[in-house]
Amino acid sequence: MNTGRLVGIILMVVGFAIAVIAGLWLALQVSNEQLTSGGAVVGAGIAFIPVALLVGFGIYMVVQGGKEAVEESEMRQQRNLLDIVKSRGQVSVTDLALEMNISADKVKDLVHQLVGLQVFSGYINWDEGTLYSSQAAQLRELDKCKNCGGEIQLAGKGVVACRFCGTEYFLT
Repeated sequence: MNTGRLVGIILMVVGFAIAVIAGLWLALQVSNEQLTSGGAVVGAGIAFIPVALLVGFGIYMVVQGGKEAVEESEMRQQRNLLDIVKSRGQVSVTDLALEMNISADKVKDLVHQLVGLQVFSGYINWDEGTLYSSQAAQLRELDKCKNCGGEIQLAGKGVVACRFCGTEYFLT
């Protein structure tokens, strides 16, 4: 559990504890006839302000902590994929998916994210299902597809694709 979520939960517990304590105290004062019912309503209204602030901010922290946890998980997967591909030089998409316990579509999505972040250079043949890591300098000099020898052309920012076999080359 990340810190934001933990702080949020603590704030909500403290807020609810203050509400219970204030409610019990007000009820005791009314039952002992030391406080009128109108005074109890005013007291409850005053106690509601810090309770609402604590619980509201606690909920906000829990939600933000959840979003941060999702982002951290995504970054961890990106780093893991990049480390695997760079250390092995080439790896099949299905092996990556199995090793990382994610789908092949998620592997494809992560590769495109890494290309967008300009931290991955390499190429992939989707038909063959193999991802290759290459030095960006080698890929920039490339004019023919390494898979079929066909002409390659720009397919998007940092992506060059072979129009014959569909192999994509990622440049950083």
